[in-house]
Amino acid sequence: MNILQAIIDGALFGRFFEGGDTWRSWFTVLRCIFGLPLGADEFALFAKCTGRARPFEKPITEGWLICGRRSGKSFIAALIAVYLAAFRDYTPYLAPGERGVVMVLAVDRDQAKVIFRYIVAFFEAVPMLAEMIVARTSDTLELSNRIAIEVQTSSFRSVRGRTLVAALCDEIAFWRDDSSANPDEAVLDALRPAMATIPGALLLCLSSPYARRGALFKAVEKHFAQDRSDVLIWRAETLTMNPTIPASTVQRAYEDDPTAAASEYGAEFRSDVQAFLDEEWISDAIDVGCHERAPMSRSTKYVCFVDPSGGKRDSFTFGVAHRSGESLVLDIAREWRAPLDPGPVVDEIATIVKPYGITRVTGDAYGGAWPQNAFRAAGLAYEVSEASRSEIYLETGPLLAQGRIRLVDNPRLAAQLRQLERRTSRSGRDSVNHPPGGHDDVANAALGALWLASKLSARAASTHGLRRFAYAEM
Repeated sequence: MNILQAIIDGALFGRFFEGGDTWRSWFTVLRCIFGLPLGADEFALFAKCTGRARPFEKPITEGWLICGRRSGKSFIAALIAVYLAAFRDYTPYLAPGERGVVMVLAVDRDQAKVIFRYIVAFFEAVPMLAEMIVARTSDTLELSNRIAIEVQTSSFRSVRGRTLVAALCDEIAFWRDDSSANPDEAVLDALRPAMATIPGALLLCLSSPYARRGALFKAVEKHFAQDRSDVLIWRAETLTMNPTIPASTVQRAYEDDPTAAASEYGAEFRSDVQAFLDEEWISDAIDVGCHERAPMSRSTKYVCFVDPSGGKRDSFTFGVAHRSGESLVLDIAREWRAPLDPGPVVDEIATIVKPYGITRVTGDAYGGAWPQNAFRAAGLAYEVSEASRSEIYLETGPLLAQGRIRLVDNPRLAAQLRQLERRTSRSGRDSVNHPPGGHDDVANAALGALWLASKLSARAASTHGLRRFAYAEM
């Protein structure tokens, strides 16, 4: 039984696709994935969304579906996962005692839960499938046919040690990991060997588009509209894949912000987003093996920038830096990850910076008067930065490009720096921030400290003659 027959069958998945006309575009996608023939209308849609003149004659082993938001990607990913796990026999390719895995990787825990609920609903609605479940956890279904479906967040660590019969990657353009500059490519590098022993194992990536970089963009650049490629690239706007979305909703989005709407609903990669820092600048600035620098002579002026956190979601970070001639040197970049109690963190920061002769710290206006009161109680004055986070990035970026900055060897700092994005507004104004779902707490503290150090004159940096600076010793 092929997947479309299972969808049509009322005893199987038919109840999930009542009013099948609204799913017509997805049915065409499924025909492409599983090598089923296309009718005339289906071929016209295929040509439009793939740029190809020749359809696939057999099931694909790799596909990339670039579709607008609310188009139904996660639901379809769940359907495909269930079909591959329950309707195919992989036992000839599994060693005695080995269990194959259909791996679904989501952008975050919340989305993973959504997809897992879809998968469970498919099984529970069909008695013959429900009987296949032999064990269930919060993110895994083990089936009686030696196959398991696992729904995890995107991480190469979750892939190791498994034999994958299929891998479905949801919203891959938005995967973020502070331990890796290119988490999507790192995960794909781990997935492919795990699928190598299963003939016909399917790698399917589904996502709305984002910036013009990363694995999704590279796949489109390489395989879209290439008749000789055996990789499916399907690119379609939201209304093509899900005609139940009100057209007025999409129209208003285009009126408010055409560039954002083209990405959100039009399946277009954003033209206003680009990497802020060059990889070479960052690599050249890192003093490999130097994780922190001890305080030097008493004549060296150190400055400290903090990025406070209430403790529930964001990290609490701080950086210490100094100026050495024309160079700006980062001495410390530390992070306390949430959840945390911010009070003891403030006390610990005060203890750490004391040998550096620091009596004042600078940070943003987070939390109203709380940072000032907390740091004052710990013996440190807290001053609000005159520059915003984005302004600090825009000022320190050129200094990094000029080779004037020395960084400590901190993988999370390096990864966050690599992920910083420059955005250009319709008015032509630039801003810098972390990507959606990303973090920049360590980068903010580090570059904030270096920004403070850049404001010191060469003489003041070594003599403490700082009365003209707002953050100077008094």
